[in-house]
Amino acid sequence: MKPNEEQNPEEQQVKQENMSTHIFSASATMVGVCLTGISLFRVLNHLKNVNSVADNLLAIDALGFLASCLLSYASMRSRNARSKENIENVADRIFLLALIMMVVIGGLIAYEIA
Repeated sequence: MKPNEEQNPEEQQVKQENMSTHIFSASATMVGVCLTGISLFRVLNHLKNVNSVADNLLAIDALGFLASCLLSYASMRSRNARSKENIENVADRIFLLALIMMVVIGGLIAYEIA
């Protein structure tokens, strides 16, 4: 028996809503982190004429986190359980991809490849 089959429907819904809430809050926070990074690069560019691709990548990454945030919000607002689960899965995957991209960008920044 799978773990999800052991739970009653109310417990599954609460668990799913908690996941959407976590994705929503983490994605919103990461959008802020990306925007802060972009701002720091812009200041650095004006002070020392440092050109980097990392700020452009952070902007794309912020859009990924924003998409994840909006989808998790849509999941929380959805009334249909199947639709809610599908939207949440897409939000989760986009969040993970954006998180991986954030790590790659951090590596580019750390090793001054960008």
